[in-house]
Amino acid sequence: MAKIVIIGDVGGCADQLSQAVAPVLTDPDAVVIQVGDLIDRGPDSAGVLAFVRQRLADSRRWIQLIGNHESQYLGAERFWPQQLSDEDAALLRSWWLREYLRVAAAVRTAEGEEFLITHAGLALDAWRQLGEPVTAATTADLLNTRPEDILWHERGPLWAEAGPHLYDSWLHAAEPPPFGQVHGHSTIADFRRRAWRCAEQIRQRATVDWDSRHTFTRVSASRFIGVDPQHGRDGAQQWSPLILHDATLLA
Repeated sequence: MAKIVIIGDVGGCADQLSQAVAPVLTDPDAVVIQVGDLIDRGPDSAGVLAFVRQRLADSRRWIQLIGNHESQYLGAERFWPQQLSDEDAALLRSWWLREYLRVAAAVRTAEGEEFLITHAGLALDAWRQLGEPVTAATTADLLNTRPEDILWHERGPLWAEAGPHLYDSWLHAAEPPPFGQVHGHSTIADFRRRAWRCAEQIRQRATVDWDSRHTFTRVSASRFIGVDPQHGRDGAQQWSPLILHDATLLA
């Protein structure tokens, strides 16, 4: 059992990352899972990478997932106008080669819910391409083999948009989701304006914690939890990681 701390997209906001992690560093039972998009948009991508490099020295307590912004330096096409320094780009590539960067993780809560954790979520078609695995742990293991036809796809686990790609695909599936999911990348809420930005069918199934900047969407018996805090260029003033107490790390 552990306290699992899931941190959403950081986007170059080093201060927000260090503030979120500070309480965790004193807790020997805490494990951090960061869902990717460490870099770009905010003021200090280099500072974020330096911070994570220190945390990865204790890899048992820090699980780093890949986001679509990191993928630019690992085989995907470049899309962000500001580029990392050669040194930081090489650091990302070394993490990928040494498997410090993962595609997915899986956890079981104290209440018995299983969650797959990826950057953008696993939509129905991608799950089918994986062979329709029935547990979050097996799905994470398969994704961590880095299947390129799924990984770099525009609706794959690095790129899927929460409303139209992820939630909508499962809402219209013939079968219910076999497990819940936690993801970053995009969200069905505009936290700055405190407004929804999703179809009514999704809105009816969703709740939001405006202060923590988390969304919770019920699809059949499973929950899909969005943890992208939308830090933007300056970082959110109020937000929190998602904390799962007495949880079990499955993969």
